[in-house]
Amino acid sequence: QVQLVESGGGLVQAGGSLRLSCAASGSIFRINAMGWYRQAPGKQRELVATITSDGSTNYADSVKGRFTISRDNAKNMVYLQMNSLNPDDTAVYYCNAFVNRVFRWGQGTQVTVSS
Repeated sequence: QVQLVESGGGLVQAGGSLRLSCAASGSIFRINAMGWYRQAPGKQRELVATITSDGSTNYADSVKGRFTISRDNAKNMVYLQMNSLNPDDTAVYYCNAFVNRVFRWGQGTQVTVSS
């Protein structure tokens, strides 16, 4: 059984920063792409950022220059450094990973940015 567990969410003022972490655990043979998605109230889940196993990254236009995705392959972890947060970034953030040829999701962590 493979699990993804996020941490690091919380309440922050506009202009502040947060760092999200996601740990993959269980019977892991291979992790390919990892990423972060978010879902705001009343909206569809959207891509925030992805990173391949060799470190290539992709970002949503709305977060380019403010968010940075990274991963530690030895620890099976992915991170999202979020700077210059604004109220539009308020959402539940979900970790996603292609583990053992299956897309898997974490349970989500709430990020709330106050104005």
